Amino acid sequence: MEKEQVTASPVYGGQALVEGVMFAGKDHTITAIRRKDDSIDYFHLPKEKNTVRMKLKKIPFIRGLVALFESAGLGSRHLTFSTERYDVMPGDEEETEPEETSKLGMILGVAAVGVLSFIFGKFIFTLIPVFLAQMFYFVAPEKTAQILLESFFKLILLITYISLISMTPFIKRVFQYHGSEHKVINAYEQGLPLTVENVQAQSRLHFRCGSSFMLFTVIVGMFVYFLVPADPFWFRIVNRILLIPVVLGISFEVLQVTNALRNVPVLKYLGYPGLWLQLLTTKEPDDKQVEVAIASFEKLIEVEKYGVAALKVTVNTNSETDLDADSNPLAVQ
Repeated sequence: MEKEQVTASPVYGGQALVEGVMFAGKDHTITAIRRKDDSIDYFHLPKEKNTVRMKLKKIPFIRGLVALFESAGLGSRHLTFSTERYDVMPGDEEETEPEETSKLGMILGVAAVGVLSFIFGKFIFTLIPVFLAQMFYFVAPEKTAQILLESFFKLILLITYISLISMTPFIKRVFQYHGSEHKVINAYEQGLPLTVENVQAQSRLHFRCGSSFMLFTVIVGMFVYFLVPADPFWFRIVNRILLIPVVLGISFEVLQVTNALRNVPVLKYLGYPGLWLQLLTTKEPDDKQVEVAIASFEKLIEVEKYGVAALKVTVNTNSETDLDADSNPLAVQ
């Protein structure tokens, strides 16, 4: 990237979905998806205001955990929207509209599934390498050797899993939308107009990506495990489970540091391992996918600036709201 990054610009996050992209700002989240008739549809969710959570998000090492669970909850609801609508012709979804029984229960249920899936996945990803390393205890009984083996197996497990799922056409398209998400953010941070041509010229990699975070959990975990006992084996399992929040919290801070140093000579290379993993988790998008990502981001900017009143946005998976033009501006991050 040759141009200087926009100073004091808001920090935006994103997530690739099924045939779409979600972007999140300070107060709102917006998803844009490509429908079966080639139109673009939107889904809007405001971020709930919670005083305790907002305070926790200001505390280093704790803020990462809060952000992760918040992202898992919000992301699962946006993912549900995209999977239910992308292959349905507009209007047909009304035929399968569920009864109005418990929308709150449905929303909470989807968010809970997202959080629980994240926790379950992290447990599996953490514990399987422990057992694999233990299988080689007879040739590598030392603590250092066991931790190195464990970290090696964890890295292999991560790369193998991503490589296998990326071979499926469905996941490949999701990874293309992941690439389009990064390209839009990179173009925005370069201060460029968000045209398809400008966005396509950008890198599909980004220092602040969740893929980098996943890799950092492997590296950070290895160093953290050196500080605790590895024997007996049952105790190693217990401390690996108990240390999951610690590893996640530290990894989040490492991600923030590498992002802050990305324009500093030499130090920028600290974030390169995460970028290398993104070569697997992102693919080059086509122009139509980039159009969707741009539409999502521009809608978010509008909502963050003017509120939802100027937009026609889907406020849940079953209804749309047309709102009038003026509204009080909302502050951005």
